[in-house]
Amino acid sequence: MIRRVGEPPLKSQSYRLRPGVYAILPLKQRVLLTAQTNGALEFQLPGGGVDPGETSLQALYREVREEIGWSIARPRRLGAFRRFVHMPEYDMWAEKLCHVYVATPVRQICDPIEPDHITMVMHPEEAAQMLGNVGDQMFVKQHYGIL
Repeated sequence: MIRRVGEPPLKSQSYRLRPGVYAILPLKQRVLLTAQTNGALEFQLPGGGVDPGETSLQALYREVREEIGWSIARPRRLGAFRRFVHMPEYDMWAEKLCHVYVATPVRQICDPIEPDHITMVMHPEEAAQMLGNVGDQMFVKQHYGIL
């Protein structure tokens, strides 16, 4: 069973399964993140939904490039978590199945393509506190051995 984080699902609500991929990207003694700047600033692991016809790894490479403008290498899956959320940008309630990878950031190839996203670099301890969802925090703490 894949661990659920965050709020439990509402019994009166139906949810659509939304698989996604997210990356922990160690850069020297820090970690690359994305921040969404529309509304309240929210820090996230770079990543997002897997589009129809796309493999998880294809989606990971694409999402990292779109959200922070970096190319990556050697992705390795660490695990997954689920969370039940409303996604207002898609006007849907989703059971997000979030697969988390660690990968090597190779180089910045462009500015973020995704609107309202900026690239951030933080120390892992700071990232573990600032990330916008418990699942991202959990995997960063686990990967860096933060208690």
